[in-house]
Amino acid sequence: MARTPRGERPAAQSPGSVGPTGRPWPDLPQPAARQSSATEAVVLALCNQKGGVGKTTSTINLGACLVEAGRRVLLVDLDPQGSLSVGLGVNPHTREVSVYNLLMSSGAPAEEAIVATSTAGLDVLPANIDLSAAEVQLVSEVAREHTLARVLAPLKAVYDIILIDCAPSLGLLTINALTAADGVIIPLECEFFALRGVAMLTDTIAKVHDRLNPKLELVGILGTMYDGRTLHNREVLERVVEAFGDVVFHTTIRRTVKFPETTVAGEPITNYASDSAGAQQYRMLAREVLQRCPAA
Repeated sequence: MARTPRGERPAAQSPGSVGPTGRPWPDLPQPAARQSSATEAVVLALCNQKGGVGKTTSTINLGACLVEAGRRVLLVDLDPQGSLSVGLGVNPHTREVSVYNLLMSSGAPAEEAIVATSTAGLDVLPANIDLSAAEVQLVSEVAREHTLARVLAPLKAVYDIILIDCAPSLGLLTINALTAADGVIIPLECEFFALRGVAMLTDTIAKVHDRLNPKLELVGILGTMYDGRTLHNREVLERVVEAFGDVVFHTTIRRTVKFPETTVAGEPITNYASDSAGAQQYRMLAREVLQRCPAA
């Protein structure tokens, strides 16, 4: 029987077989319906101060796969570049009300800013370049780290899961995301320079947990842009697993031309190429996330 090279995980990985992280693949059953007793959304921040590691791609596609699992999902664009919004076919520069307005005005209605995407059950709170001013303007605000938590509070009764796409920095906007979140997912490009910044990020998460948000947890580290054919990618992933153990997701997201194509199309890969390996990988990630976050 033909062997699958390590890192080239087949679409249906059998439980117990060795996955790309070098660990036995877990049993990830189809997600169950959300418990009716769960009344508030679980808030997860996708965070890494290094740019270009797959935060936005992962936020969009994880959100779409969670919708497939029966969850109502809100994606929050907290990057002034507005890449999340653009990746979902929303032109953030034409929006009169964006996340910036909600952060800077306590009376701004969130309903006016939220945009429904082409995927039913998946909404987005867009951002544009105006958000870059919030970093400076929030400095003088009372309880400035809790501003985003205030914005999201009324929306937690409407959605099951809220995913926050953070800017590539550890500035005040990212601190706001961590303060508002129940958990953090760290997308990590399987490349040496991306690995170097993880210690700084986990230190920041620990400080936010201790000083601002005691419920904050590290849900998992997600290997992205992985190519199991290269020794460097395999070594980086091995080092991450050695350092963080079971915190690392079993699922890894491999490089594929489909992801840039979905950005141009303005829709998740589950819509653009539903049967592709990339879509299957994010579906498996959604199962892992739901397994690690029972309240979701």
